[in-house]
Amino acid sequence: MPAASTTLRMLAVSVIASLTVTGCQALDDAGRAIGRSDLVNDLAARLDRALELTYSADYQLPGGQTASIAQAQQPARSAYTYPGGRLTVTDEATTRCETTGARTTCTLEAPPAPNSKPSVAVFTEAKRRGLVTPPVVVGMLTEAALDPDAVITQSDTTLAGRHATCVDVRQTAGNFTACVTTEGALGSFTGQVDGKPVELALSRYRETVDQTAFDLPPGAGVVDRRTADS
Repeated sequence: MPAASTTLRMLAVSVIASLTVTGCQALDDAGRAIGRSDLVNDLAARLDRALELTYSADYQLPGGQTASIAQAQQPARSAYTYPGGRLTVTDEATTRCETTGARTTCTLEAPPAPNSKPSVAVFTEAKRRGLVTPPVVVGMLTEAALDPDAVITQSDTTLAGRHATCVDVRQTAGNFTACVTTEGALGSFTGQVDGKPVELALSRYRETVDQTAFDLPPGAGVVDRRTADS
């Protein structure tokens, strides 16, 4: 996501420095045995590396609903699509679109400042609609790392044909499980977010992006608030 890379790297370092991981040793991609601290380092490195990738990921939500994440580079831009809405972040605008019935309305606001992260509020609607974004997951891991009573275990799985490392967190603030693919994409998430149960799983991953993913939906009404925000 534009301007978020530095912040997420700092969060990842926090996870590496503070996290206590329990569980047995596992194998890395080359089949070598790796220790507990190596597992945490590998997970953080995948999340960090994915910030510089171009990819599309589709997710299955409960009730047959779907969501997606699209990310491209040069220039960096990302789009999050979820039931009833979409969030797009580019160097030109932060755009929130909401669909009610047959009508879609998009509100354009100022993009994140250079070298700064988007406001936490940017992801609020996506979370409410069932899409937990990678920055939110990293933030939750960081909070868990600061909880001395949190118990965190690691396991491996396969999602949409992609190998993924999973971290299961048990804590007073709320349990959750998050999986990250070898490429660094969010593979799955199950848990409580803002007091609401959330569940998603990767159903398709591609190393390409349809460039129209960052365009305004055809026929959408547009409210441009960038001038007012500047």
